[in-house]
Formats: sequence, structure tokens, C-alpha cells
Amino acid sequence: MAPQGSIRLISMCAGQGRDVIEVLERHDRALDVRALLVELDVQLAEDARQRARRAALGNVHVRVADAFITSAYRDAVPADILLACGVFGNISDSDIHATIASLPSLLARNATVIWTRHRRDPDLTPTVREWFGEFGFEEVAFDTEEGVLFSVGTHRLIRDPQTFDPNQKLFTFFGDGAGAHQ
Repeated sequence: MAPQGSIRLISMCAGQGRDVIEVLERHDRALDVRALLVELDVQLAEDARQRARRAALGNVHVRVADAFITSAYRDAVPADILLACGVFGNISDSDIHATIASLPSLLARNATVIWTRHRRDPDLTPTVREWFGEFGFEEVAFDTEEGVLFSVGTHRLIRDPQTFDPNQKLFTFFGDGAGAHQ
């Protein structure tokens, strides 16, 4: 549970914002959250804006930008929560590693990262979990079910955050999973 006060949240490749908006609509602390949803697709971003308006969430801001460059997050760092849902299955293994290495520059101390990844062969999730540990995160949870090819990881930053670099490239998004094992 986050301490009282404002909570900064970033959602990378946010799509229609369902991961954030649908949770905030029913959360007791929705008004404490200052959310930035970054989405490159103009229509998906507009859908997210409309959802946030219908939910009366004026504290959810949607930015049409490419999530691959840290400048997209410039006014939302350091974040207390970062969602990388739908990202790690659509970028190369080396870009996953580089992105995890860069996350401490976007986060506050004790921030939480929630990420998703498929578990198709070869299942990279054990390695992804190790990489989070390598870069100063402790695992809070790793959720999946036997026979299900989808997983959700939750990690907390336990080291000091890094200085924000607004020009850092994080990844190249393939969009459909093609090439995600390069």
C-alpha cells in the first residue's frame, strides 16, 4: 500500500488505458493518483481520453508519444508505479534487458513496476525476473497459471533511483511479437 499523498503512475504503451482507468474507477485512492498514459496510436489515445472523461478522472493524462524514448515521461517522473503491460512480449530480449536497466531513472525509491509477458517457448520470464534483480528490484509477485501462456510480474525498486535522462532510448516496439526473440 502506498503512503498517503499523491501517487505518480506511468503506463507505457497504454492503449485504451484500460489497465489504469478501469482500476481507478473503483479504487478508494483514485483522486490521489496522477497518471500519465503514453500511447503512440492516435485513436487508442483518444479512446483512453474519452474513457478517462467518462470516468471523471481528470487526473489521468494521455500523451500521444512513442514510449520508447524517456522524454515521453518527462513530467511524470519520478513515478511511484509504472506499468509495462504488453511491452516485454513485443520487444527484443536485449531491449527488455536495457529497458529494465533504465527503469530506475523513471522511478522513485520503493516504486512498483508491473509487467506482463507471454510464456511461449522459449519462456524468457525466468530471465526477465533475474534482470529485475540485477538492476536493484525485489520481486513482489509473479502470477501465472499452469497451462496459461500469460504472466504478470510485480517488482519493487529497492536501490536508489538514477538520474532522469530525457533522451534515453528504451526499446524498439515490434507491435505483434514478431522478432521478440532477437
